[in-house]
Amino acid sequence: MKEYDKHAYKIILTSAILTIAGGSIFYHIFEKLSWIDAYYFSVTTLSTVGYGDIVPKSNGEKLFTTLYIFIGVGIITAFITATMKRRGIKMQEKYAKKLKDQS
Repeated sequence: MKEYDKHAYKIILTSAILTIAGGSIFYHIFEKLSWIDAYYFSVTTLSTVGYGDIVPKSNGEKLFTTLYIFIGVGIITAFITATMKRRGIKMQEKYAKKLKDQS
């Protein structure tokens, strides 16, 4: 894998972690959710599952959640895409090495 791909992946991974952590902190502080519930709400929101068992109460929290979805879904999608691409490249490299070793 090329060096710039590794660097880009680290940036996307860090962005995904910070996005979930930032949402968890926000919901813990402003929604008064436990840390586990805040994390759970962040993940279900950004994964677009949204069970509806936890919902923002105030207008400010609803506005934050709207922006959080718009920004976070893109970051999480980029992270999943980059992870799958990275796994595919590693599998191709492993397969190519195996074929080379058999020759």
